[in-house]
Amino acid sequence: MKYFCAIFVLLIVLGLNASDGYDCKIVQFIFGDSLSDVGNNRNLPRSLAQANLPFYGIDFGNGLPNGRFTNGRTVSDIIGDKIGLPRPVAFLDPSMNEDVILENGVNYASGGGGILNETGGYFIQRFSLWKQIELFQGTQDVIVAKIGKKEADKFFQQARYVVALGSNDFINNYLMPVYGDSWKYNDQTFVDYLMETLDSQLRVLHSLGARKLMVFGLGPMGCIPLQRALSFDGQCQNKASNLAKRFNKAAATMLQDLETKLPNASYKFGEAYDLVNDVITNPQKYGFDNSDSPCCSFYRIRPALTCIPASTLCKDRSKYVFWDEYHPTDKANELVANILIKRFDFMRADDGPSDSPSPAPDLAPSPDDN
Repeated sequence: MKYFCAIFVLLIVLGLNASDGYDCKIVQFIFGDSLSDVGNNRNLPRSLAQANLPFYGIDFGNGLPNGRFTNGRTVSDIIGDKIGLPRPVAFLDPSMNEDVILENGVNYASGGGGILNETGGYFIQRFSLWKQIELFQGTQDVIVAKIGKKEADKFFQQARYVVALGSNDFINNYLMPVYGDSWKYNDQTFVDYLMETLDSQLRVLHSLGARKLMVFGLGPMGCIPLQRALSFDGQCQNKASNLAKRFNKAAATMLQDLETKLPNASYKFGEAYDLVNDVITNPQKYGFDNSDSPCCSFYRIRPALTCIPASTLCKDRSKYVFWDEYHPTDKANELVANILIKRFDFMRADDGPSDSPSPAPDLAPSPDDN
């Protein structure tokens, strides 16, 4: 299969020949959904979860769509920058080559993906977490063959791992009656189902070398613009947000339990629910003007679901919490990343303090301003 042909694409990060030994570079393996996707879905031709149209990426690099579901950087981009780790390249990036892999690592995140295989089925193509782990697992033999088991074990065990999924399992599964899970489970049993699955997935990752890992928690899902637009009064949908709280509480407990059971595991749960909720409730406190509607929208038609060339942009993207109906802006992602770094006292990969700058994009003028 072409994915396994490309599987060497994982985060290896060595250099030199196995016979000469390796100076292993610390890189990241990122598993996630559209909040972390940096280009995998744009290379899945049948996927309906895409960020390949203007104005996605308008404040990143050359301003063209790059696969990120926002105007600029993801939270993982920013955290990695600030702690001195290279930005992992999308697993399916056509420009991928061995040199890029060795220097930057790989990102498996896929828009529409979830912890469960059935999540996001109507997007046709997307990588679930099980699929992402399968792709990662396939690199074990490739890396061992290249540098030997001893060096491969060293590389994988010193790498950093991020797992950031879960919101699609609710928004694009449990909360939609077209999915069997919506009537097979109640709120608590569905969260239990997610935890059992995630527990198994993290154990597999540990068996493959994941020792330093962070699982991101969920924000107030009921307050994203899409959920507001689908409500009767334009307010947050409490059911969705309460499910996020249940998920976070259960995931934090599960992760803490796993850390005590798995040897040499250093696991963190990156929760920012209260912060994001406060930003949405009191946007001016954080320098935002708008926290209930997307910066990129199709005039007054709501929900517009995605940003398209015919969309109109807000005049100042740094003043909006949300970029489209689902995803935060670069500025909001930066705020969350900075809080997580402070909350967990992240250290740089070279053991220095995490105070290096993460270059923010220069905001290009919106079409409204031309």
